[in-house]
Amino acid sequence: MKIDAHCIETTIKSNEPELVRLSAKPEGTIVDVNGVKIGGKEIVIMAGPCAVESEVQLSETARSVRAQGASILRGGAFKPRTSPYNFQGLGVEGLEMLERTRKETGMPVVTEVMDTRQVETVARYADMLQIGSRNMQNFPLLKEVGLTSKPILLKRGMMATIDEYLYAAEYLLSQGNSQVVLCERGIRTFESSTRYTLDLNAIPVLKQRTHLPVIVDPSHGTGIRSLVATMAGAAIAAGADGLLTEVHFKPEEALSDGSQSLYPEQFGEMMRNIRKIAEAVSRNIHSL
Repeated sequence: MKIDAHCIETTIKSNEPELVRLSAKPEGTIVDVNGVKIGGKEIVIMAGPCAVESEVQLSETARSVRAQGASILRGGAFKPRTSPYNFQGLGVEGLEMLERTRKETGMPVVTEVMDTRQVETVARYADMLQIGSRNMQNFPLLKEVGLTSKPILLKRGMMATIDEYLYAAEYLLSQGNSQVVLCERGIRTFESSTRYTLDLNAIPVLKQRTHLPVIVDPSHGTGIRSLVATMAGAAIAAGADGLLTEVHFKPEEALSDGSQSLYPEQFGEMMRNIRKIAEAVSRNIHSL
């Protein structure tokens, strides 16, 4: 049987991601999160606790990060945890707290959705839906979230290649949602001195290959509080359109990821430093 080389070539090309590639939108995509625009000249800072734990914890942290320059509030109501015995989040109660804090501070909210059955509920409360690292290749979830009109924050899988990551984004765009932000959050390597290896190479690579905005999560990328600010600055210097950082008003009492969460005063110092770096690369930090 003779193999048609042209047919093979056509099939391969048809399977390549089409919608996310830079040539599909050379001017770049601007993602609008309830008035906060990601992907332009301004760098957007998303900050808040890893998990929503209480009204006081969320409110105090949110007011602090907003005062110091954050534009979007992050906080998990549903939490994917390695152990089934660890804190799993407050669920709908946490979403309600996020909604009240948004009204209090004026900050749009980004929070994670873990399951297709949660999409409608989370979308009712959140301004931006996050797909976490563990769900980057949860294709039914990608399809379901892609059908919504909400902006989406897609985190890179901890063991995913750039190609696999772009295919995951393609799932979202293929469902009709073009408001997608990519988030590099570190990959798993042989190195054990940090929780993950923050792949700053991914920033310029993604910028060359896709029109979607790219932000960085230095909290998960390092897993060590003392390294977060340094890698945040490096990410801005490398061209990131924003940061996703974990801040807790009492990290030593955090129910999730306390060791990588910044104290409010550390977040303030980080913001002062990255403003200087942003200015050096002819950009500025977005403020509400």
